[in-house]
Amino acid sequence: MIEIPSDLHKDLVPLAFLLGNWAGAGVTDFPGGEKANFGQEVTFTHDGRDFIAYHSHTWVLDTDGNKVKPLESEHGFWRIDKDRKVEVVMVRDDGVVEVWYGELADKKPQIDLATDAVARTAASGPYSGGKRLYGYVKGDLMWVGEKQTPEVPLRPYMSAQLKKVVTPEDVERWAKALPDDMPDDGIAFFK
Repeated sequence: MIEIPSDLHKDLVPLAFLLGNWAGAGVTDFPGGEKANFGQEVTFTHDGRDFIAYHSHTWVLDTDGNKVKPLESEHGFWRIDKDRKVEVVMVRDDGVVEVWYGELADKKPQIDLATDAVARTAASGPYSGGKRLYGYVKGDLMWVGEKQTPEVPLRPYMSAQLKKVVTPEDVERWAKALPDDMPDDGIAFFK
């Protein structure tokens, strides 16, 4: 279910499907790096201004699904214009800052992004750009990322399927929204 908060900036309504806390798992594989299953927690929030704040944390999982070690962290800000063009500014814990541009697909919650600018610190590894695809599919947030380095051409390196996390605040908000005249036995509700 996609909710549109009443205090969401009007320009961000097309991106409302991203909002909330998400958790799930995926796979990562890139030449020169560790091939692994990973867990991920993602949060998309807003404060009424014309951007969505983004936070992502991933960690390597063992064969039993237990957290082994941190993998990547990203933080950023997402905007969309009246022509459905999306821009993202993102910083990663490995010393990379990126500017992404793309667009929201017509009539479906899917965003294609590509890097426009990349800045790296001296400590970061080789990286020259990437592409990402995000989509809201049957209530899940799915994404795939591609990256390239000077030595490796653009290729997929990470993908994940994330489920919406329900918080106690969500349950409380939904409970308050129930009508006062709900039947006590629950069965009458379906008659």
